[in-house]
Amino acid sequence: MAFFRRVRVAAALAATFLSISAVSEANASRFQMSYLYNGRTSDYAQYVDRAGGALQVVSPSYFDLKADGSLQITDKLDTAFVNDMHEQGIKVVPFLSNHWDRNVGLQALKQRDALAAQIVEAVKRYNLDGVNVDIENVTETSRDDYSDLVRMLRERLPAGKEVSVAVGANPTGWTKGWPGSYDYAALAGSSDYLMLMAYDETSIGDSVPGPVASIGYVEQSIRYALNYTSADKIVLGLPFYGRFWKTDGTISGDGIANSAVDALVSRYGGTTAYDTKSESAVSTFTVGPDQTPPVVNYKTLTPGTYVIWHENEQSMKRKLELVEQYGLKGTGSWSLGQESGDVWSYMSLWVNGAYFEDAEGHWARSEIASVFSKGWMTGTSPRLFGPTLSLTRAQAAAILTRAILPGQQAGTGIASGFSDVPASHWASGEIAAARQAGIVDGVAAGKFEPDAAVTRAQMAAMLARALKPDAPLSAKAAFSDVHSDYWAYPFIQALAVQGALQGYEPGMFRPDYPIQRSEMAALMDRLASSLPAN
Repeated sequence: MAFFRRVRVAAALAATFLSISAVSEANASRFQMSYLYNGRTSDYAQYVDRAGGALQVVSPSYFDLKADGSLQITDKLDTAFVNDMHEQGIKVVPFLSNHWDRNVGLQALKQRDALAAQIVEAVKRYNLDGVNVDIENVTETSRDDYSDLVRMLRERLPAGKEVSVAVGANPTGWTKGWPGSYDYAALAGSSDYLMLMAYDETSIGDSVPGPVASIGYVEQSIRYALNYTSADKIVLGLPFYGRFWKTDGTISGDGIANSAVDALVSRYGGTTAYDTKSESAVSTFTVGPDQTPPVVNYKTLTPGTYVIWHENEQSMKRKLELVEQYGLKGTGSWSLGQESGDVWSYMSLWVNGAYFEDAEGHWARSEIASVFSKGWMTGTSPRLFGPTLSLTRAQAAAILTRAILPGQQAGTGIASGFSDVPASHWASGEIAAARQAGIVDGVAAGKFEPDAAVTRAQMAAMLARALKPDAPLSAKAAFSDVHSDYWAYPFIQALAVQGALQGYEPGMFRPDYPIQRSEMAALMDRLASSLPAN
């Protein structure tokens, strides 16, 4: 029941001249990426599909380092997967890792000129979209060499290829040890963004159980990074995993996927609490001596009591609020496939500050997040969007004005020209601007009916007036229920011939059906890259 297809027609938008170009599949305005490391490579496409179009970039483990510091292409590289992602408009930016091996990292930096050349060649050979540098634990002694490697990569890779850096969180401003590896300012200056690894606050080997990423740890890490670069260069890393301890001390901080926690707690009659100080979830369960022991990451958990610190919806949303609060570029996550099943129902909404409870899990949630972040559509209340409500004619005019005629809104002093749209009406300025641009007209002499539901035919007319598609009207009628004598036939036909519009069902347009607010969000998101930026 989609309304408009992706638009690829050349057009003039009102008083501006603009070509309608291909629109990216990635919907939400704020950036979202995730690493691919765990699981089978044959499952990677499924992991991405579960994200529901939220991701602009995936970073698989394709680039490792040999003992001598040269590049090693891993056996995970899959050109079919790369092609599949590109067809979906998703970039594939492999991460380069030394897997915490300091000697390997140091060797790589010593021969960074040769390594940079190898990476550039591999990106070109395998049609990849750049590189995410994730060399860790080289300490302050090689800080400048690390920055120089990233500089080389930026200079040698084409401008359209991404260069990003995974940097360790540094909430206390350490300059020595592994946090000293990163010169935030220099790295940000040579890269598209810094992926701030704001996790592993408590890690494997720590004897005292604690959060993977407490809210204080995350926020202090953001504030430290902002001392050295701008907010639009910071991608907040989120953990899709937790860590668990056995109370007898035999297991200390081993990793566990967030997706596995609920099943363990349910299976063994455990409990989950929420630690308000750290804003983290804490689960406890006991494996009895007569119960079948579970296996977590290939390790059999023997009888005893276990404590897991992990993320749930409440803790994840709290971290996502920081992205909006500090105006960050977006989020990254380690790692795709480990997340709990509900994450993608709200991720795109919350990362864009669209805290709409009734849009969580909705098919158009990413599109709603996108148009909200652009200021084109708002909610019916701070926590509700009303995705299934019919869009009114006033709302339609306001949305199109905000998107197509930025700046020509309320307060311009233009009279609406409609007796039922007084100057005190909330959308009088937008309706007046849209009328002056020839995008909307009335339903009768001097009448606009601002609170009436906008129909599919009326919306087609508004968009055709704005987009002015150049299509032959002599073509065969696109829909059996829209005849040549129907008032909106020229508008509907012109858009359909150009491939910008499709029916409600095969062969039928249903011109008098109202449009839901979620459908409008999806429509505007598809047009987003073709419209003037606000």
